[in-house]
Amino acid sequence: MAVYTEINKKDLTFINKKFIYEKFKSFKGIKQGIENTNYLLKSKNKKFILTIFEKRVVKKEIPFFMKLMDQLSNLNINCPKPLKNYRGQYLIKIKNKTACIVTFVDGKDKKKLNFKNCFDVGKTIAQMHLLTKKINLYRKNSMNIKYLNPLLNSIKFKSKEFINLKKFLKTNLRDITDKWPKKLPNGIIHGDLFIDNIFFKGNKLSGIIDFYFAANDYFMYEIAICINALCFDKDKTKFRINKRKIKNLLKGYESVKKISGEEKKSLNILCRGAAIRYFLTRLYDYTNTPKTALIKIKDPREYYQKLLIHNNLKTYKDYLN
Repeated sequence: MAVYTEINKKDLTFINKKFIYEKFKSFKGIKQGIENTNYLLKSKNKKFILTIFEKRVVKKEIPFFMKLMDQLSNLNINCPKPLKNYRGQYLIKIKNKTACIVTFVDGKDKKKLNFKNCFDVGKTIAQMHLLTKKINLYRKNSMNIKYLNPLLNSIKFKSKEFINLKKFLKTNLRDITDKWPKKLPNGIIHGDLFIDNIFFKGNKLSGIIDFYFAANDYFMYEIAICINALCFDKDKTKFRINKRKIKNLLKGYESVKKISGEEKKSLNILCRGAAIRYFLTRLYDYTNTPKTALIKIKDPREYYQKLLIHNNLKTYKDYLN
């Protein structure tokens, strides 16, 4: 979440004319995140999130996200549920951009997950993966490993010190692409399960938000993204892999859905792919985000460290012992 597009009271009046079942009284920009503009809307007794779509979200793909959240919510996954306007549509236009309003998920993100939290995240992911088999939707993963080379070529390596980094990235991306698994169990994944997209009430997982990278891909790729995002500990500027957190994440997942032998064999290459995907998008944002944007840029060096760590691991057991 972030704020690129400013709105005002006139825009709020316009929104209220579109959504006749709720009367929104106030709005406040949300700074966290990097992809879309987000505001907290309040009615008399409820909270909602207004999202104005920016940057990487392709307009024709937005209905996929709306339908997915709506159906997951109907299947008892606690996630944002899109509101329909008086015409029965999910989407409206604000400042010439596509926007939606979704329900507010109670709880808040944690700065650091404990072992139980990791187990619960794994369990929830597995439940979600099983439920998405009932949902007849499809979206190609635009952040899949085979689509990352154009992103790498678009990054502005402004000084000579970055030349070696560019070579490192090209070499790694080529190797990961060559070794990427051809076939694994797949379906709809969330695709962006970072710690700030997982809400807790006390020590209990209360909901999942931000489905705007959801797509059809390998289920195990979701686990790889979560290992990178949730199972490293930071000590000053250094990131260290926490294998006990990984064990709990995997145990939670397998309490609902078994992980196949082929998926286990592919874990290392999927973790490397997930690491380079976020390294590249963060590098791009670091060099391309407008200085005027109300936004906190995430440090790309985190994923450089994580990629190096994965490069020194090989087997499934290496992630457990």
